[in-house]
Amino acid sequence: MVTRIALIGNPNSGKTTMFNKLTGSSQRVGNWPGVTVERKEGSLRFKEDTVIADLPGIYSLSAYSPEEIVSRDFLLNDRPDAVINIVDAANLERNLYLTTQILEVGIPTVIALNMMDTVAKEGIKIDVDKLSKALGCRIVETTASKGDGVEDLAKAALSVIGTKTENKLRYTKDLEEYVSKAEEVISGKVPEEVKRWYALKLLERDERAGMDIDPDVRERIEAIVSSMEERMDNDADGIVAEKRYALIGKIVGEAVDKGHPKKKETSSDRIDRIVTGRRFGLLIFAAVMFAIYFIAIRAVGGWASDHFNDIIWNTVIPAAEGWLTGAGVADWLVGLIVHGIIGGVGAVIGFLPQMLVLFIVLAVLGECGYMARVAFVMDRLFRRFGLSGKSFIPVLVGMGCGIPGIMASRAIEGESERRITAMTVTFIPCSAKLPVIALIAGALFGQSALIAVSMYFLGMLCILMSGVLLKKWRSFSGTPSPFIMELPPYHVPSALSVIRESLGRVWAFFRNAGTLVLLACVLVWFLSSFDWGLRMVNAGDSILADIGNALKWIFVPQGFGNDWEFTMATLAGLLTKENIVGTLGVLFGSDAAGGGETWNIIGNMLTQASGYSFLVFNMMCAPCLAAVGAIRKELGSWKDAGKAVLYQCSLAYVLSLVIYQFATIFFGNGPEWWIIPAVAALAGLIYALISKEPFGFLRRRGSNA
Repeated sequence: MVTRIALIGNPNSGKTTMFNKLTGSSQRVGNWPGVTVERKEGSLRFKEDTVIADLPGIYSLSAYSPEEIVSRDFLLNDRPDAVINIVDAANLERNLYLTTQILEVGIPTVIALNMMDTVAKEGIKIDVDKLSKALGCRIVETTASKGDGVEDLAKAALSVIGTKTENKLRYTKDLEEYVSKAEEVISGKVPEEVKRWYALKLLERDERAGMDIDPDVRERIEAIVSSMEERMDNDADGIVAEKRYALIGKIVGEAVDKGHPKKKETSSDRIDRIVTGRRFGLLIFAAVMFAIYFIAIRAVGGWASDHFNDIIWNTVIPAAEGWLTGAGVADWLVGLIVHGIIGGVGAVIGFLPQMLVLFIVLAVLGECGYMARVAFVMDRLFRRFGLSGKSFIPVLVGMGCGIPGIMASRAIEGESERRITAMTVTFIPCSAKLPVIALIAGALFGQSALIAVSMYFLGMLCILMSGVLLKKWRSFSGTPSPFIMELPPYHVPSALSVIRESLGRVWAFFRNAGTLVLLACVLVWFLSSFDWGLRMVNAGDSILADIGNALKWIFVPQGFGNDWEFTMATLAGLLTKENIVGTLGVLFGSDAAGGGETWNIIGNMLTQASGYSFLVFNMMCAPCLAAVGAIRKELGSWKDAGKAVLYQCSLAYVLSLVIYQFATIFFGNGPEWWIIPAVAALAGLIYALISKEPFGFLRRRGSNA
């Protein structure tokens, strides 16, 4: 019989690191039934027939977000055999709010008092025995990042399985009076072990508490709640929250000795004074983004990709072609395998080292705590454009993949802000777009990191501009929601977590390349190798060429419409963005002696201005079909999703047109740095068009004149 233990805790409490330590390499990743929230499970390293279910990081068991709903339903409906509650020992007051709710669910619980090394550094002393007695459950001191206490925690969790639990937490006398009344009303209608839980939820007027209530019971509960609100002069949920925090404060006050407060700032405080400051915060973020893409596109990643491409194009492809030809395989089959499959997919896979480096760097920044600061810094900028820092969280998620980025927008409370974010997250380059960026940067700009950075900030510009433009429509009107975010202390990233997260993303990319990209490359090869009479011909006389020549006029104003190959690559990119590289790899790979020769072909067909225009359009237009499906799910209908796609494509068309014409008129095919004034001029034009008072900043403020 399989034993199931739930792992639950606040974000930034070390829960993921603890999950990795408990399960090792036995993890399985999927989605919870009915929702897109990630589900992680793994077998306990110390006992393989015990499964650890890693629940999403949450602050409470209220049903305000999909993560909270998933966690609450799992505890109430699935009833795991035990719960491990990860608690940040340095922030007990905040973390114990969730703990009190978990204990009310009536499942045997063990608390992992995590990050004890931080507690020791800050001079905080915790009386674990006293805290354990007050909460009525076992507590194990741990430091997950170092592996301290992990085995003891696992043994403690196994030891409480099957034991009878009794919630000893009691609030003030006046609240307990109403809890007793509510328990009396629902007695016999819910299991005894969760009766207190449901009573408190009903007192909070939690409509999604998961209990079917008869009209008579609802009426009696409402009378109790109204009496409580009148007597305590507060809203019901505010009353319960206040009493919870009062109890937590009392427990922490008796069990924790914080010593004399240190006047000296912590290292995190000193760093944050610069990193999150108004003067340098955005500049530092820009410098960090440049460093990220410089390392991934040009330095480490570029060097690795050059060698990887050399192996694919100068070793694998010639060897495959020679072996197939020597075996007497038909010419058309040789072309399909070598140029259609290996050449097309290889053109995409060739950028895998750059993507791996990018994922590692992003994972390190997320693990060390910097990305949380970025959201805080961007809140000031986003708020000026009708959005908030909450809209930047999906942007960070979307750098890996646009689909979870779109889904992350549902955590935003404001309806208009949530819809705008879901529509615009995909403006940010995701992992699927990185090979396209690297291809154009390598073919036309000497692998300059400036190209990737400009795509990132151009995507940000599109999001900000959309915050103003879309709110002019009534369906998107509204004020930005307040943004409150915990800034965790900086810490050294866990190497295991970084490697696991990076390899997980690489595998997802590789899996996509082996399915959708492979099928698309086979289709492109067929259409570019046969004419309408199904006779094998050169690409220029093929079905694909006829379609491309009929449509290429659309992109002539953008500079890349003179050659049908780029029009068809753009259309292929609507299925998945890697197909752009795969399509060009199929079309140009057969004429090239290697990956570098393919770059030369593209470099001879496009100027810097037209190449950059091609890149802008494909980065900002409609995302892949799977992401469009995610947008439909968030917006509620295919009609709204269609409007979103039309908006994205129209905006991409205008941006690529303006940038190409500006660059051609003022710089011709000048050096790569023209991108900076081109994007700056575009930003100024957009600001002037959408601002109510574009030159208001010139007016002197505070003048007596």
